Amino acid sequence: MKLITGIFQSTLGRKYIMAVSGAALVFFVVGHLMGNLQIFLGREVINAYGEFLHSVPELLWGARIGLLAMVGLHIWSAVSLSNDNKAARPIAYENWNPTAASYASRTMLMSGLIIATFIIYHLLHYTLQVPGINFTGQDFGTFEELRAGHDPRHDVYRMMVVGFSQPLVALFYICAIGLLCLHLSHGVSAAFQSLGLKSKTWAPILDKGAKVFAIVVFVGYASIPTAVLLGLGKEVMK
Repeated sequence: MKLITGIFQSTLGRKYIMAVSGAALVFFVVGHLMGNLQIFLGREVINAYGEFLHSVPELLWGARIGLLAMVGLHIWSAVSLSNDNKAARPIAYENWNPTAASYASRTMLMSGLIIATFIIYHLLHYTLQVPGINFTGQDFGTFEELRAGHDPRHDVYRMMVVGFSQPLVALFYICAIGLLCLHLSHGVSAAFQSLGLKSKTWAPILDKGAKVFAIVVFVGYASIPTAVLLGLGKEVMK
């Protein structure tokens, strides 16, 4: 118990918590992206994927609860460390030069809090399927794919197409993903540093790799609402 308390109370321990929770969230972001990109393989494929996830509710809800727990730990450790830094330096540096640090690194706390807000909206939008926030006038919970010889199943494909057909929602998602990837462009590299795995030799490679990774993630996620706005799945809108 003292070990756990020490981890949460010490600066080094909270840095580890932020790094480990951040790494877990990165794995979720990649896995979620791989699942969502199946929309480009057609209605049958992504609906089968959705059906599989809902067939193992323990796995699905375990992942959701784990995601929220990691988000909570990540935000708590970030805010706690930020407060410690402010307390240790109550008077700002007289000759502080903001160009010495990247914009991403200077806005990590702000972008993290905004991303947390986006996650809540995303859960309400596509997971809990609250009709009042999708701005389409439709109830996503009623969307079913009817198949001959099979029981109806939730139409994930139609839900995503209808959801992203609302331009304001699609734009919000793209902007939020952009902010997430800005966060990742620094956070991925910073996690290696917090875990003591970032040496002077590897630092430039890790920094560039984090930026490339963030760009790839952004293109992957942004491609879905963009494709819908350009006409993907328009047949299910009829």
